[in-house]
Amino acid sequence: MGTIVTIQVVADDRDGDAEIAGQIERAFDWIRQVEATCTRFDPGSEAMQLATQAGTPVEVSDILFEAVQFAVAVAEATDGAFDPTVGHLLQSRGFDRHYATGARFAPRVDPGATYRDIHLDPSHRTITLARPLILDLGAVAKGLAVDLAARALAPLEHFAVDAGGDLYFAGHGPAGGPWTVGIRHPREDDAILRRLTVSDVAVCTSGDYERRAPDPEHGHHLIDARAGASAGAASSATVLAPTAMVADALATAAFVLGPADGISFLEAQGVEGLIVSASLEQHATRGFETTVSGQTILRHPEGAADRPPGGARGVGRDDRRGATDRARTA
Repeated sequence: MGTIVTIQVVADDRDGDAEIAGQIERAFDWIRQVEATCTRFDPGSEAMQLATQAGTPVEVSDILFEAVQFAVAVAEATDGAFDPTVGHLLQSRGFDRHYATGARFAPRVDPGATYRDIHLDPSHRTITLARPLILDLGAVAKGLAVDLAARALAPLEHFAVDAGGDLYFAGHGPAGGPWTVGIRHPREDDAILRRLTVSDVAVCTSGDYERRAPDPEHGHHLIDARAGASAGAASSATVLAPTAMVADALATAAFVLGPADGISFLEAQGVEGLIVSASLEQHATRGFETTVSGQTILRHPEGAADRPPGGARGVGRDDRRGATDRARTA
């Protein structure tokens, strides 16, 4: 996934370090499994093995099926603005190197392929690709990884998972109240545009500052599949939703759709969000300031954010708060 994943657990003093460490490690195991399954940078991943079998129904793992199924559903809901088959467009723009090894992998594809060439059979858990294509599941897989990590951590009750802009907050933060999260300013490094207090909710941000193409003319990694180019109407989109996979995918979709259509789309999906336009105007859903899925979301008037999206703390333990942090590269 090319990012640092940080897990922070707020634990009572009576909770054993060994038990906490074991559950954190299980959470990281899920993250590694999603990465190994869904990456397009490894020819041996399940997603890339599927790409070599166009025209054949292939029985796939639950992880891959759920990721692809949800990505296709979002593509349908956006009339193809969001499309998980843009892998070849990203590769042609220089997003073709494994973040750790630098290795390149360029399989044969049909450049005319779209999400409509993905055929799902839920009863047999098979996926058939009608044409050779490269699945790019970055907008759903990272959120799915966060959700599976959160499920592994659920017995600990109070924790936060941060996967480079995809976050999930459970229970309360180190100070005993809701978690505080900062929404990054898309044009000012280390500046916070908004602060929110949240609990039991995912917060995911997509921004044009995250990954730029090696050639500036090729823009960034958030592609409007209808135009075959980087989307340009927004600079960032943040979504709050019950799960990170939903928030992750809908943030990307809203970014690609742009402020006006993106806000309408988010409201139709029943989630809350904030889109910052290319000119830095802020567009929010009607309930963004107050509620999301039954949880209270309040503007935080002052103070530093506990966990700005995209940021990561180092590994350590805060004995005063009973908070344990762990970080891994994924």
